[in-house]
Amino acid sequence: MASCSRAVRVLSRSTFRPSLNRVARRCMATDAAPAVAATSSDPKLNSIVNDISGLTLLQAADLVTLLKTRLNITEIAMPSAAPAAAPAAASEEEVVEKPKEKTVFNVKLESFEATAKPKIIREVKSLIPGLTLIDAKKFVESLPKALKENIPKDEAEKLQKAFQALGAVASLE
Repeated sequence: MASCSRAVRVLSRSTFRPSLNRVARRCMATDAAPAVAATSSDPKLNSIVNDISGLTLLQAADLVTLLKTRLNITEIAMPSAAPAAAPAAASEEEVVEKPKEKTVFNVKLESFEATAKPKIIREVKSLIPGLTLIDAKKFVESLPKALKENIPKDEAEKLQKAFQALGAVASLE
């Protein structure tokens, strides 16, 4: 960058005013370029690199989008902490992996038949430790309410069937 600034200053003082704009544009385009330029033995590649390095930022962004559409390149998110060799194996595992089945459920008491209210109150009282008969009655009258939370699937299904047998509507969540 210092060499570009110096070149622009020298040319601004000299009689080569027409070439000032060209040098200034070239310096602005190559400010971010490394000091040592890599060259290839293929002149076609060197020509492409020279053309691309002369592009503005907006033109380079357009070039990238055109290349992506022409070459059918899709963007993928790279994992931040994965090793370099792992992305191919990780993508295969994602395709094979099935969605996990829910194993922990909440049993929610939705409603009940009016004739089955005393049986349901007794069942709730026996199910929830430390609950008095009055508290069990208040619990049943304030439905819908979660009866048991975070229980295994088989236990939740048994509880649901027991309350359905008594005349209540219980759901698993």
